[in-house]
Amino acid sequence: MSKSQSKTKIPGIVLIVAGIGLAFWGFQMSGSFSSQVNQAFNGSYTDKVMIVYIAGAASFIAGLFLLVKK
Repeated sequence: MSKSQSKTKIPGIVLIVAGIGLAFWGFQMSGSFSSQVNQAFNGSYTDKVMIVYIAGAASFIAGLFLLVKK
C-alpha cells in the first residue's frame, strides 16, 4: 500500500465507523417517547431522527468510497 492510499484509507475507515455510529444513534432516538408519539400520529419519524439517519448513510457511503478508491 502506497503512502497516498493510506492517506485515503484512514479517513475512509473513520467515516464508515462514524456512519455506523450515527445509524445506531438514530435507531436509539427512534425508540424515544417523543419519536414514537410522532410516528403514531404522523406515520413518520421526527426530523432529528431522519437527519441522523441521512448523515449516517452519507458518512458511510463517503467512507466506503474512500476505502475502495484506488
